[in-house]
Amino acid sequence: MSGLRFVIQEHRTEPLHWDLMLEKDGVLKTWSLASEPPAAGPFRIPALQHFDHRLLYLTYEGEISGGRGTVRIVERGTYKAEWDDRRVILALHGSRLNGPFLLEFLKAGQRPEWLFRTSH
Repeated sequence: MSGLRFVIQEHRTEPLHWDLMLEKDGVLKTWSLASEPPAAGPFRIPALQHFDHRLLYLTYEGEISGGRGTVRIVERGTYKAEWDDRRVILALHGSRLNGPFLLEFLKAGQRPEWLFRTSH
């Protein structure tokens, strides 16, 4: 499968959340999701944009340094995207998530607010 890589990690910390990471320009663009994306059916999940992560997190599972919890991979694959400042149109090709999805910018702030959703 061609395309850039993505991963979703369950991040066991307070609060429990899921990190969506998209490979772009040598880093992982990262959003924390309030819930795990379901394998089927439409969804709308609040997402907070975080700092870019290193590519090693594409395959990392285990303890996070500094007592920041543990992570385990719940989904991975490749993707294609169209990026602009207000949205990312995604075509995900994962083990569970396949098809069109959208990240929509909602509100600026220390951690910008986005919405991750199915686009069909």
